[in-house]
Amino acid sequence: MPDSANCLAVQAFLQMANLKYETVYKANAAEMSPTGRVPFIKVGQYLVAELEPIVAFVQNKNISLTSNLTDAEKSDMRAYMSLINTVFGNAENYITWCDPETYSKVTKKRFGSIHPFPLNHILVWKKRSATIERMKALGGKTEQEAVLDDVDLCCQSLSDRLGDREFFFKSGPTELDALVFGHIFTIITTPLPNNQLNGIVRGFPNLIEHCKRIDKMFFKTNFSSEWT
Repeated sequence: MPDSANCLAVQAFLQMANLKYETVYKANAAEMSPTGRVPFIKVGQYLVAELEPIVAFVQNKNISLTSNLTDAEKSDMRAYMSLINTVFGNAENYITWCDPETYSKVTKKRFGSIHPFPLNHILVWKKRSATIERMKALGGKTEQEAVLDDVDLCCQSLSDRLGDREFFFKSGPTELDALVFGHIFTIITTPLPNNQLNGIVRGFPNLIEHCKRIDKMFFKTNFSSEWT
């Protein structure tokens, strides 16, 4: 779930920047990444992983979605992105790896299916242990009520900032919009036994409309059943 959200955020950013790319799915993508995490892009001899380094790499090529923002607006944007990465990242990892029903019915099968027995069980167990340790090291909460409360507060903050605008800043879409889209779209469209994240997000109609808007403008898809 967190990998899907982060990959989609990068795709949205590249679409917003009008940059052509080809999506390649690899079972061992994380092992190929310079940071051990997905997504990453390959441009010539360069490998660049995760949204913010990819944004910085693109900006070094004189392509920016934030050139019309003031310094104060850029500072606000970075603060919101940090909040999203912390809160949504922790929540998605919690649902994927800590929620018993989701872990047993979805995660174990999804991550283990690409490996033979007994390697499938060993690698999933190692991934789960490493993810939980990383969550704790980053100060992430591992109790469901606290995790969901943080998501609700984060959504409220984003909803208040967005208001009735099309994007978070009046100059147009930025990497903040791409990041929010990646997480909201993934939560809404990923069927899971534990759908409490979905329920919280749906309580903020302007965030849903923002997600639908980006989907329509930059991906031209229509997942009508997921939006209802």
